[in-house]
Amino acid sequence: MGLPTFFITFLVVVTCLMAYPETVTANHAGVTRHYKFNVKLKTITRLCKTKSIVAVNGKFPGPRVVAREGDRLVVKVVNNSPKNVSIHWHGIRQLRSGWADGPSYITQCPIQSGQSYVYNFTITGQRGTLFWHAHFSWLRATVYGPLIILPRRNESYPFVKPYKEVPILFGEWFNADPEAVINQSLQTGAGPNVSDAYTFNGLPGPLYNCSAKDTYKLKVKPGKTYLLRLINAALNDELFFRIANHSFTVVEADAAYVKPFETDLLVLAPGQTTNVLLKTKPQPPNATFYMLARPYFTGQGTFDNTTLAGILEYETPSDSSLKSRKLLKPGLPAINATNVVANFASKFRSLANAKFPGNVPQKVDKKFFFTVGLGSSTCPKNQTCQGPNGTKFAASMNNISFALPTTALLQSYFFSKSNGVYTSDFPAFPLHPFNYTGTPPNNTLVTNGTKVVVIAFNTSVEVILQDTSILGAESHPLHLHGYNFYVVGQGFGNFDPNKDPAKFNLVDPVERNTVAVPSGGWVAIRFQADNPGVWLMHCHFDVHLSWGLRMAWIVLDGKLPNQKLPPPPSDLPKC
Repeated sequence: MGLPTFFITFLVVVTCLMAYPETVTANHAGVTRHYKFNVKLKTITRLCKTKSIVAVNGKFPGPRVVAREGDRLVVKVVNNSPKNVSIHWHGIRQLRSGWADGPSYITQCPIQSGQSYVYNFTITGQRGTLFWHAHFSWLRATVYGPLIILPRRNESYPFVKPYKEVPILFGEWFNADPEAVINQSLQTGAGPNVSDAYTFNGLPGPLYNCSAKDTYKLKVKPGKTYLLRLINAALNDELFFRIANHSFTVVEADAAYVKPFETDLLVLAPGQTTNVLLKTKPQPPNATFYMLARPYFTGQGTFDNTTLAGILEYETPSDSSLKSRKLLKPGLPAINATNVVANFASKFRSLANAKFPGNVPQKVDKKFFFTVGLGSSTCPKNQTCQGPNGTKFAASMNNISFALPTTALLQSYFFSKSNGVYTSDFPAFPLHPFNYTGTPPNNTLVTNGTKVVVIAFNTSVEVILQDTSILGAESHPLHLHGYNFYVVGQGFGNFDPNKDPAKFNLVDPVERNTVAVPSGGWVAIRFQADNPGVWLMHCHFDVHLSWGLRMAWIVLDGKLPNQKLPPPPSDLPKC
């Protein structure tokens, strides 16, 4: 006897809801998708070491959040872990929803143990791959997951429809507690201990100690096109990525479509996402293929100089032949192949067509010049420090190392209680210009402060981000919250305000939320300040973030009601 139809429907619905931690309600533009994040400790074993990590819904990496352009996301985050936590929706524009942006002490106080907070925001004018991650101390080492934005219903991709879509998250694994690692470093002033492995979707793979069973395998069918949604969620490393004997078509970066281009090598800085099409071979080859990733690094410190491997495997009618297949390995560039990285970055262009126009600000209202790099701070009395020449390592923008306040900037700004919290005198240009990429100055000391730049609503902004050679020239992935920006120019050496602007691309520059400032060079970005609120801009190497390589923009309200930041939600966490 068959089951009644309504009961079968009920079973299907229940099964779907159990598989997917979301519920959906319709609204006029898109739908509202409700997710629940339960942040709690989870015991996990990697590299033969068992430890307790902070994770979401018992998953590592965390659950996939899927929405369409125009949808509203309502995510209830319940903190059942012993640590403070906040969640950042990396790359989401957060138009007039700054309270949901997530960086601790910038737009909110962290969610304390036993407390909860609902993140509520609408996805406007974005589609592609982003990710979410913790934005408190170094918790994002384990608290992160994919944020996938599909086109609106009945809209298609501006490229061939893939047979299948696969998110691949690059991560960084520490045998120690990552928070203990950074806390020890901040106390001693030395560089932090480096990670023990890199991971694909949480798995370190066969090149690491006792990790053969923890290997990410991408199983593919011949003659198909796969969309790989690549996310660099590593803490402190830019990564090269290659699959042996295969190439990619890059179609999107940071949830903005790009003019497609072919490449067999990818470079992703932490915070960057890239969608690529992988076309598999027409016939199943008699081989399996290593997918390898390893760091790009030019600095002077230590870094995790290991190689991550996964395996691309073709499905065949009988998998018995797998053992006899040869395993092919791709080559990767030298660790410090700066020209390779610059060449790759130069290939990105916006679509800039009628459907996806590039609205690059053609005229600029306000120009800024920010130096980005390392420095030092004095060792406290009666303490020995292990940083350069007995100091502590620090990092800064325009030589100001940003000190996190103890109350959130956005609240202080919104309720006009900035006194003692922040000052609005962050310098638009370096106070003491020097030869930024030449012989570094003798004095490497930074100043500390909680300083912001205040700009009027709808100001068009240009920022030159200039790397410095103080304590080593290094690439710095700079991430701007609340905005996408256009990368209009980049080069090596010192930016030349007389010659370089003539070479800017104001036609189809790539639109991103995270850009790697070239090692020993500069990058020029432009954006329209059309989103009121307080927005953090920082290096996405967590060690540099912890050392103070960050600043904040306050974008004032506009005159119209839809240009103003609404008041905070009632459940906004308290400090």
